[in-house]
Amino acid sequence: PGDITFAVSQNLVTGVTFKNVAASELPPSYTSTDLISNRVRSSVGEVSSLNIDKDIELAQPIILQRNCSGSPQFSRLVIEIGTNSKATVIIENTGKAIIGEEIEIVVSAGAKLNFVTLQEWEPSAIHLGQHHALIAKDGEFNSYVITVGGSVVRLNPTLDFTGQGSSADLSGLYFATSGQHLEHRIHVDHNIANAKSRVNYKGALSGQDARTVWIGDVFIHKGADGTDTYELNRNLLLTDGARADSVPNLEIETGEIVGAGHASTTGRFDDEQLFYLQSRGIPADIARRLVIRGFFAEIVTKLKNEAIEERIMDRIDAELAKVGE
Repeated sequence: PGDITFAVSQNLVTGVTFKNVAASELPPSYTSTDLISNRVRSSVGEVSSLNIDKDIELAQPIILQRNCSGSPQFSRLVIEIGTNSKATVIIENTGKAIIGEEIEIVVSAGAKLNFVTLQEWEPSAIHLGQHHALIAKDGEFNSYVITVGGSVVRLNPTLDFTGQGSSADLSGLYFATSGQHLEHRIHVDHNIANAKSRVNYKGALSGQDARTVWIGDVFIHKGADGTDTYELNRNLLLTDGARADSVPNLEIETGEIVGAGHASTTGRFDDEQLFYLQSRGIPADIARRLVIRGFFAEIVTKLKNEAIEERIMDRIDAELAKVGE
């Protein structure tokens, strides 16, 4: 297996650097118990490093593109954003991947990072990844995981709060079709007082043996007073033969919190909505598309990038066109 690197789609401004360094020069800043991360760390010779200096506000997103071949590869990426900086980083994944990856994100005090990963793999791709964020005092981390391709995709977004006043919003969207296995395992560790987290993932499934797994683990440790957290997962089954597993978990070791809760729903397509639209003269295929677009709109519009938003919706439309074929 070989290392895999990214292509940067634009020239970077002063104060932003992207380079590959020897793995020994950039050791991990946290201890991992994940098998994929440990395999990546023992396998890669180089690490990709994206560094954003302090007090920088980027008007345009940084886009990292990765197009993989079908041979097994490993990748480790470290993203560091400096104190009081603001940026958006978008990772675009395409190709016939067999990839194990680790992405480590460090959000410094008062910084804000929007982090988007697009999984638009070819149907044969296998993608196993660990994404871990460390958020310092008054830092803000917003993660958007979009998975609409691949044969087997298993992503573990995890985060630790390292300073009070920090916050995180973890959002995700996935669409599984016949034979796909898409899995997202979220782990939020509240071990600091006065931190806030929100988790919101939505999925749709169509086709025989379409399978999704969503697990949301939120831990509020003793001493994490003032924690405010909520997690939600909703799944929409469009056809028979599809299966969605949804497991929200919440563990609380202190009663001095602002709020904590979770919810999970999995159901069939709403025929009443479809009938209503058809009664207004809208053809069935267009009505179905409108309902699904509405279901995902809450997640997609958070991206604040019209080109990416429309690209995702077009991909969803393409998957919907296969329903009933």
